[in-house]
Amino acid sequence: MATVKPSTTTNIGINEKNRAGTAQLLNHLLSDEIVLYTKTRYYHWNVTGPRFHNLHLFFETQYTELAEIIDQVAERVRQLGYFAFGTLEQFKKTTRLNENYGEVPSDDDMIRNLMEDHETIIRQLRTDLEKADENFHDTGTNDFLTSLMEQHEKMAWMLRAHLQ
Repeated sequence: MATVKPSTTTNIGINEKNRAGTAQLLNHLLSDEIVLYTKTRYYHWNVTGPRFHNLHLFFETQYTELAEIIDQVAERVRQLGYFAFGTLEQFKKTTRLNENYGEVPSDDDMIRNLMEDHETIIRQLRTDLEKADENFHDTGTNDFLTSLMEQHEKMAWMLRAHLQ
């Protein structure tokens, strides 16, 4: 799925081809973040059992942090002079995460699913931050992705701690 470029010129020291490549990476990440946010919110609404209250609040904390990440990723795409994805169809076609349609897992499986999704994003971020720097010569996005990776590592650790 192509990244759509606005009509204005962007002259930030990165050529158009490289900015387009980085914007494409970021839009795929945006899709992953949207799916993870939605899944976290879904689990927040549907968690049951003796840990309901604690997990309900914990999932709310996580989806709130993900909402901020989503905004930052979309704004980074715009900083590069491209439009951020914004339709469910775009997100669905470009995400690397699974949704488990219609399934309401146990509380432990909810935690495990979210942890695995964060780990998937972390692995992809490691690849993408190298591409941003080495292939697209965009050290700003490289730094941005490193920061996001650290946020996801912390969120995954917090989920993992619930399973130990």
